[in-house]
Amino acid sequence: MATLQFLGAAQTVTGSMHLVSANGRRVLLDCGLFQGLKELRERNWREPPFDPTSLDAVVISHAHIDHTGSLPLLVRRGYRGPIYCTPATGELLGVLLPDSAHLQEEEAERANRHGYSKHKPALPLYTAADAQRALGQLRPAGYGKPFPVAGGITVTYRRAGHILGAATVDVQLGAGPRIVFSGDLGRYDRPILPDPEPVAEADVLLLESTYGDRTHPEGAADELARIVNDTARRGGTLLVPAFVVDRTQELLWILQRLEDEQRIPVLPVYVDSPSATEVTKIYHRHAEDHDADMRSEIQDGQDPLRPDRLQFCSTVEQSKRLNDINGPVIIVSASGMATGGRILHHLQRRLPDARTTVLFVGFQAAGTRGRALQDGAKSLKMFGGMVPVRARVEILHGLSAHADQLETLRWLAGFRRPPRQTYLVHGEPRAADALAAAIQARYQWSVRAARDGEQVEL
Repeated sequence: MATLQFLGAAQTVTGSMHLVSANGRRVLLDCGLFQGLKELRERNWREPPFDPTSLDAVVISHAHIDHTGSLPLLVRRGYRGPIYCTPATGELLGVLLPDSAHLQEEEAERANRHGYSKHKPALPLYTAADAQRALGQLRPAGYGKPFPVAGGITVTYRRAGHILGAATVDVQLGAGPRIVFSGDLGRYDRPILPDPEPVAEADVLLLESTYGDRTHPEGAADELARIVNDTARRGGTLLVPAFVVDRTQELLWILQRLEDEQRIPVLPVYVDSPSATEVTKIYHRHAEDHDADMRSEIQDGQDPLRPDRLQFCSTVEQSKRLNDINGPVIIVSASGMATGGRILHHLQRRLPDARTTVLFVGFQAAGTRGRALQDGAKSLKMFGGMVPVRARVEILHGLSAHADQLETLRWLAGFRRPPRQTYLVHGEPRAADALAAAIQARYQWSVRAARDGEQVEL
């Protein structure tokens, strides 16, 4: 008997983790960190509902922390087996996992220094040493060719178009059923990355539903041009909390083109993130993940990710110097949901200034500071105190790296036969229910939202 258990990203968009058991073997699909609401974050501290030493393999869909951020915990709790990922994902994890550990250690140290944790002493969820041990267990695997992961279980990666290295995960359970896990699906006709590759068939499909209840608006570049020009006219700072992977790079791509077309003034652009600096270099290196335009420009000796006055800030001193810079200026910094990182210091300094514009360019999970600002918060709790919000807040949904409802339906059209069962994951209940209804209406598939902790037979 084969089973599948949903241990994260069920009825929520965080903590992606699904356990496949078949023929005495156990394979974990993704190993994500819970982010956002306090009750979700607290789950990171609990022992997992399985013995990590019983796992035969871990298979990662892509590098985002909500899909990989618990790998150091898994290793610290005794897992010593392989962690499979694409080559680009492996390189990205070399940046993201140590950075996540650093944030954990930094937050614990700050809580101890200022005394705002109820735990004495406050401890990090995991350390940089844990992250390095996890990186030592990575096993890169390319696209399109099946590879063995445990016993007779094989996996095939295909490009998902979500971020660099993102893949759909096709799991063949020996002579048994075939599971396809979408990971996070990307979008069609976007810069830098190719479109999501179709998958021909599956017995069971795990499908993300982040934007299952909406479609992304057109004209993201036009909206960005308006926001840049409005902020520049006020002499203000355009402050962009952006994920270091993909969102920062796509933003740089669009800013460069708006400058070339003279649709925005050429402003100083600071990317204040050591991680984003390294990730942007990684984006240049992986031609196997580039679309035709990106590949062509790099082959011609151009840099498609460099606005004219771009500067990367790697050191703490460079970051602090931004405090003395007045607008108009653009500052892009992590993290994308304002849950940690250097963006917090910029928000603390610039939120009280009415000339500031805070621009969100990605999904903001419930319980994050980003969602609070998006929902109109008049003040924000940061570093143990309250910061007044006088800045303008803008949302640019058109830059999302997640497929919307129509794009998801388009990807599903690539299946030659309907899966026996489709489970919707990585979506809040309203989004999952809306996508289920849309799939049933168009394709008449058997589809429903996965329930947290549920175990199903395959």
